[in-house]
Amino acid sequence: QTMSSMSSSNTSNRTPNTKKSQHEPSAAGSVLTVSTSTGSQGPDNVYIRIQNMTATANLGVKLDLKQIALRCRNTEFNPKRFAAVIMRLLEPKATGLIFASGKLVVTGVKSSHNAALVAKKFAYIIEKVGFKPQFLDFKVQNIVGTVDVGFPIRLEGLAYKHSQFASYEPELFSGLIYRLGRPKVVLMIFVSGKVIVTGAKTEADMGTAMSKIHPVLVEFRKGTIQTPFGKGGAPIQDARDAAAIAADSQASPLALSNKAANHDDGVNNSGVDGRDMETV
Repeated sequence: QTMSSMSSSNTSNRTPNTKKSQHEPSAAGSVLTVSTSTGSQGPDNVYIRIQNMTATANLGVKLDLKQIALRCRNTEFNPKRFAAVIMRLLEPKATGLIFASGKLVVTGVKSSHNAALVAKKFAYIIEKVGFKPQFLDFKVQNIVGTVDVGFPIRLEGLAYKHSQFASYEPELFSGLIYRLGRPKVVLMIFVSGKVIVTGAKTEADMGTAMSKIHPVLVEFRKGTIQTPFGKGGAPIQDARDAAAIAADSQASPLALSNKAANHDDGVNNSGVDGRDMETV
């Protein structure tokens, strides 16, 4: 009997914890792992760190924003500047935009779980003010993530070969903008190897976009030569030609000019021997 009472007390102690965990902030999903099959070209996995997530919901009721701003803490309301109440939460850290029509915008969270949790918290706060909100049409609208592929990238070659999808204007912006069609995601690629992924609506879209773009980034990795050419534009045939080109590149400009002015047989470009020059 004592054992059964102890087991029942243990289960009663565990039950509130499981219910509470469903309504607690969670960091799960803020870092996504994308597997890449690059072999020796780079790491097997790249990691997408979600930096921001924007979601929307409909509370289904008309709201008095002035009353909400007066009765709630951590709020801002200036109708002359912006027609919404700006409300901030500390745990999880997030910002909500509450409109008089009942529309709600949540931003600043880093996982879909926390986005839904924050939206429900805002609905609960509005209910405490005296309204009867509903929780309708919740949807994640945009996810922003960052990636470091671990190697520098030749943006000029990437923009030239993928001109249909890429735009690169270094005078205006230091990054290359690459627009994928499926999934509909925009990537900002920098020469350092840093990538910003935006426009995705699900974490799966971010992973798919990164798995598609990663082989392209490996192809235009700095330090790799795609089309090596020898003298006169001819392809390099063997290692001896490559060694000769490397030796020429390391020679001084004076030595290269002398080598160009004189052939190997000791005759200059005018066809006159050196002894004839002395005679003249």
